[in-house]
Amino acid sequence: MAAEFTDDTGVIEPEIPTQAVRDLFGVAFGQVEEFARLLEDEGELRGLIGPRELPRLWSRHLVNSAAILGFLPKKGQVLDIGSGAGFPGIVAAIARPNLDFHLAEPMQRRCEWLYDVVDHLGLDNVTIHQARAEELRGKGKADVVTARAVANMSKLIRMTSKLIAPGGSLVALKGRRAPIEVEEASIELKRHHLGAAIHEVPSVMEDEATFVVVCRRI
Repeated sequence: MAAEFTDDTGVIEPEIPTQAVRDLFGVAFGQVEEFARLLEDEGELRGLIGPRELPRLWSRHLVNSAAILGFLPKKGQVLDIGSGAGFPGIVAAIARPNLDFHLAEPMQRRCEWLYDVVDHLGLDNVTIHQARAEELRGKGKADVVTARAVANMSKLIRMTSKLIAPGGSLVALKGRRAPIEVEEASIELKRHHLGAAIHEVPSVMEDEATFVVVCRRI
């Protein structure tokens, strides 16, 4: 269970990453920790993350983003749509330096943040696009398209289907409603010739697991 600590004034302190978190990220932990520091220093100020989210930054955002890592290929191109503050795109790019990441985010201020993070961390495997998913159609296809907190599965499938390369997949981070969303998306899945599998990924910091929905061509 993730712990929240308060000081003598009752102010909630940020989470402290456990040894299990260090083990999860391995050699990438240092850069992930620096990313966390940037978010703690500037995330709320730049309107990227709410004050209530900061005490759960590791469990709710960083570790949660890492749930997609087991569903990424060893090589190829990954397109993360609606990257926002960098979840899961930046986290995955840090952890998988061998992959070519493209982060799509329509809001300029969020793109400016992503550029600053990429520059600060020296990530040479990340390209940023100020664009919506729909605006990227016809400009290439990715081996994996990722998304977190962007849209329900029906809409997500419509947004991303034409961005997935042959043999590729859509990898979506979801909560406990994942089975319901997949069921509600049955018509879209059939229309776009996709099959969906739901994977429950335990968290190393809290009791609640993350659900990863993987959609592949059938």
